[in-house]
Amino acid sequence: MRIVSLLLLTLLAGSLQGCFPVVAAGVGAGVMMAQDRRTSGAYVEDEAIETKAFDRIGKIYKDKVHVNVTSFNRNVLISGEVPSETVKAEIGKLVAGIENVRNVNNELAVSGVSSLTSRSSDSLVTSDVKLRFVQDKRFNADHVKVITENGTVFLMGIVKHAEADAATEVASTTGGVQRVVRLFEYLD
Repeated sequence: MRIVSLLLLTLLAGSLQGCFPVVAAGVGAGVMMAQDRRTSGAYVEDEAIETKAFDRIGKIYKDKVHVNVTSFNRNVLISGEVPSETVKAEIGKLVAGIENVRNVNNELAVSGVSSLTSRSSDSLVTSDVKLRFVQDKRFNADHVKVITENGTVFLMGIVKHAEADAATEVASTTGGVQRVVRLFEYLD
């Protein structure tokens, strides 16, 4: 009986190959949404804000800037490097003009574009912070979004003050972190 079940499962999996990524993505998104304190509407709006921002910035500045846009509950963080204060301000206005944006935190640095090595180091720091969040039992790691840019860790999320303090403590004691910036919304 067990062999027949395995055979049927194998045949079924083979016939659904093209559907697997959609099913897997749908399940993953559902699990993420269950842990997220944002409404499903805010989650979708955040995705749309990020996409629109990247499109608009890319059309105007192409390879002249390195900009990351992160939206959480319609609060937007802009990080990266730009060549001048004028470009920084223009990008800030461009993002602020996107539908549903409530607030813009313009953390763009006026400098040359960061190197691949620097960005890789930032990715490693983000991974380390997230891993330490999972290990810490004072708050749910899924409630805090981590973005690292040039050694600065930005924390976003909808949290209680005690959760924010714990997340900040964990992030600030992680190797490679030079500074922590809290961009939280508070429940209490």
